Amino acid sequence: MRYEGNMYRPPSEWQSYLLQVTIGCSHNACTFCGMFKDKKYRVRPLSEVLEDIDMAKKYYGSLDQIFLCDGDAISVDTSDLLKILHKIKRVFPEVKEIATYASAKGILAKSKEELLLLKDAGLTKAYLGVETGDEKVLTDTHKGVNVMQMTDAGKAIVETGIDLYAIILIGLAGQERSKDNAISTAKIINEIKPQNLAAMTYMPVKGTPMYKDISDGKFKVLSDVECLQETKWLVEKLDKRHMFFTSSHASNYVPIEGDIYSDKEKIINVLDNAMLGESAKRVENYRGL
Repeated sequence: MRYEGNMYRPPSEWQSYLLQVTIGCSHNACTFCGMFKDKKYRVRPLSEVLEDIDMAKKYYGSLDQIFLCDGDAISVDTSDLLKILHKIKRVFPEVKEIATYASAKGILAKSKEELLLLKDAGLTKAYLGVETGDEKVLTDTHKGVNVMQMTDAGKAIVETGIDLYAIILIGLAGQERSKDNAISTAKIINEIKPQNLAAMTYMPVKGTPMYKDISDGKFKVLSDVECLQETKWLVEKLDKRHMFFTSSHASNYVPIEGDIYSDKEKIINVLDNAMLGESAKRVENYRGL
């Protein structure tokens, strides 16, 4: 496997073959994010990507899961993405999942017809960094889109039948806007209706603009209990429907998994118990991004 720079992928893609379609992230301006800072964004030559697929066949023989890297492979021209997906399906007809990170801008740049073509060609899953539903926080963190655009992007993926993993970031609004952030984020998730919701917890990253704001006293990071409280406010406001919720990422204080439709009350109880100290929380030394 050829891969340039530091490696990034969703935790749930740990068993996937990583096919690097782009180098870095097409946006790469979020004030809280330290990923891909070692890379200048560019799209890899199509010939190299197709060659990597043949190399993977020789080395692995068969593959069940493939993840298209780096930060926003969906932003690649649709014609090239289709060639990559068609090649994967020819070489690995047994493959069950092909996934990618997808930015809101990358999604919105494609028509509904293009997204359907990608789905029909084998793209099964997309991870969208929604982060928050708070308009001010989206602006302050330089996500590059507003709430309406983020909502439209998420809906566009869901409507194609591609499995959407919406990623949100607990604590991104800091202490002063914590409850507003939870309520606004629940609202955007209720509108998008993703099949899956993954919650991470904000952790300061050295070298980022937000880290400087923390050092300057302009941003107050939530405590462990405050993060759990924000998560509880969020879950309480989520519509009771079938949506898999997970907070199992290493940044979170309490790992939780469950269906919001059947497990919503159980999830709230777990959060309550953790806030009261009646169940264990992940200690700082064991948290990470």
